[in-house]
Amino acid sequence: MPGVRLDVEAREVIALGLARGESLREIGRRLGRPASTVSREVMLAGGRDGYRATVAQRGSSARARRPKVRKLVAVGRLAVVVEAGLVKRWSPAEIAARLKVDFAGDVEMRVSHETIYASLYLQGKGGLKKELISALRSGRLRRRPRRRGEKALRSKVLGDITPISQRPPEAADRAFPGHWEGDLIMGAFNRSALVTVVERRSRFLLLGDLPDGHDAQAVYECLLELTADLPDGLRRSLTWDQGTEMAKWPLLQADADIDVFFCDPHSPWQRPSNEHMNGLLRQYFPKGTDLNRVTLDQVQFVAAEMNGRPRKVLNWRTPAEVYADTVATAA
Repeated sequence: MPGVRLDVEAREVIALGLARGESLREIGRRLGRPASTVSREVMLAGGRDGYRATVAQRGSSARARRPKVRKLVAVGRLAVVVEAGLVKRWSPAEIAARLKVDFAGDVEMRVSHETIYASLYLQGKGGLKKELISALRSGRLRRRPRRRGEKALRSKVLGDITPISQRPPEAADRAFPGHWEGDLIMGAFNRSALVTVVERRSRFLLLGDLPDGHDAQAVYECLLELTADLPDGLRRSLTWDQGTEMAKWPLLQADADIDVFFCDPHSPWQRPSNEHMNGLLRQYFPKGTDLNRVTLDQVQFVAAEMNGRPRKVLNWRTPAEVYADTVATAA
């Protein structure tokens, strides 16, 4: 089993393979490494024509030296701009993206959102004031690291999904009905859940309970029941996060006759209607609620209240009114 880092012997193998004109994939197979690892190594050390094993080794050793001076300490003006964004309650991702717009030609004024988080959560080392943590939407005092292998697990469970990039362009246009966004809202300790599905044009809510758990089979059965009475013209697409609860999406797609698409990882803004609705539902089901105690009558009552609530985005009409017009047109 190769070590985590490339050593000088591995770099000699890379240099020799490049001199022979071998592909990066061939070199990777010889090393027992992914081609992406070889590609990154070659790119960092001069490219195909300029790669030298000794030079690459020196560069790797220099990069590995600790302690490193964090960028938000070393570049004071960058820290000032980042702090100003946090004070305005911008998220680290919004700040990182905006830096590229406001300082398009200045590579020094670049920082990733993860670096901003690290600078906030690493006591005394990050270069940002700790009181700025309160400006984050989460308000958490600690950063939750992403689990390693999460992407591989999703891929294994969900299989060959259809990404949102392949969703028909009409789905982005709210003039066309029948495109839905869905998710789960979780109960206390993630042990219970409700299914929420929102129609993009009318903001009409389908709300389903999961009394027997929220595994893939339970979610499939709930979605099948929720969509059973939809007219054909209102079952065009369903967009969901890449959660393992959607492992039975091919079966749902066939049985419910609706095309299923998946958002990019960690991209809830790609289903904005559903995200907004889930926030409103927390008025009824605050975080920490045991959703297994919620009855079907309560679920139906909440759905009716939400669908009867006037919405500014609908010119103060209710989702129920807009949806009824849509159904009448689709019939």
